[in-house]
Amino acid sequence: METVLKERLWGYIASHNPELMFELQEKYQVTEYLEQKVAGVLPEANGLLDQGVAPVTVQEICLQQLIEELGPSKFLFVKRILEEEFPIAYDALVQSKLLTYEVLNMLDNCGAIFEKFGFDEQSGVQRALRYAIMGEINEYLN
Repeated sequence: METVLKERLWGYIASHNPELMFELQEKYQVTEYLEQKVAGVLPEANGLLDQGVAPVTVQEICLQQLIEELGPSKFLFVKRILEEEFPIAYDALVQSKLLTYEVLNMLDNCGAIFEKFGFDEQSGVQRALRYAIMGEINEYLN
């Protein structure tokens, strides 16, 4: 169960929070992070298994708990704005296979904006935050 949860959590992070993935890799903390997070849900997982809950169901319950802690992805937010508002640049980055790298750079440039406006489930729809990010992306692309 532990190994499966680590693999599924890492897969989720790679797809939905690449900024965290690269940060953990850069600091050589992937294993430590995954072990710590999964250890936090193992007691509940074992309890559910002891109650006869199917392992697949237990994995889903535990994974949901693990990803809740991650919150929304700034990376996906910036990527979505790039795709929606700058489709030509987005397509060029996809074709060049530099999309992830460039979005991470844009995300770094947007750090002060996220600090100013905050970022949580609600802020993903704030018009002022979106426009500020659009301005920063435009500046980055030019």
